[in-house]
Order: sequence, then structure tokens, then C-alpha cells
Amino acid sequence: MTSVYRTSGAGTSGDADAFVLELPSDLRVIEQTISYLVNRCQAFDYSGSRLTLNFRVGVTEALANAMLYGNDRDPSKLVHVAVNVDEHCVVVQVSDEGLGFDPDSVADPTRPENLERVGGRGLFLIKELMDEVDYGGRGNSVRLVLYREAPARRASGE
Repeated sequence: MTSVYRTSGAGTSGDADAFVLELPSDLRVIEQTISYLVNRCQAFDYSGSRLTLNFRVGVTEALANAMLYGNDRDPSKLVHVAVNVDEHCVVVQVSDEGLGFDPDSVADPTRPENLERVGGRGLFLIKELMDEVDYGGRGNSVRLVLYREAPARRASGE
């Protein structure tokens, strides 16, 4: 284990793996962290584009948002990442030490007036790539769920 992050938790028990990472608010640790998380998921036979695309991009965006916007790149603030992996799904809770925000107040990047705006696509990507996304209480925590098998998507308007 490197000094980039600290872990705690029981580790792999055969049917589940739960642990917590504490990351500095430094974008340079994201790739190493994602590789570590992917390896832990692969121990449960996760593979394919759901892991290499959906999981990688969704969690990368959540970590970057926590570091850049939540913690305002403050090196004294940590990003807390609680992970639970089992044979059915991966749950990643990303929390920062910032003031939080209202995710409903973020402009929809797919609307015509927002198409040329710089930024604002991270939350959209997370929502599109992960199976469940839930912003906790004061808006400084997001819970991401990715099921091993993609659930059937409901048609628009349902």
C-alpha cells in the first residue's frame, strides 16, 4: 500500500469486501486510486465495460468533484471513500469536507443553451454511467451503485 491513501476495514471475506480510503485533495492520486478500486472489484470477477468504462469514469468524476469543488483543492481536507464490493454490486460512497451543494441546481448540460458551456458534465456522466446515484443530506456526499449486470432501463417519461 502506498502513502497516497489510508485504508481501514476487514478486507475480503469471501462474499464481500468493505473498506475505507482517505485521499488528499490532489487530482494526481485519482488514477492510482481508480486502479486500486478496479483491482479490488476484479477479485470478485467484475470485468468488461461496466468496470472499465462505467465504474472508472463514474468514480473518477465523483473523486474529482469532491477534490475540486467540495474541498476546493484544499490540501488539508480529505476525500473519504467507503467501498463495499460483493457478487451483486459495488457501492462507493464519496464524501468531502466541503459545504455541500444542491445537485438539482446544476444546469442540464444537454439543454441547447448549455451545450457550449465549459464544464458541468461530470454529474451528468455519473448519472448516466452508474446504476444508482444518491446525494446525501447536505450535498457533500454521493453514493454510487454499479450492479454486476446492468438493470433494465425504464423508458423516458416513466
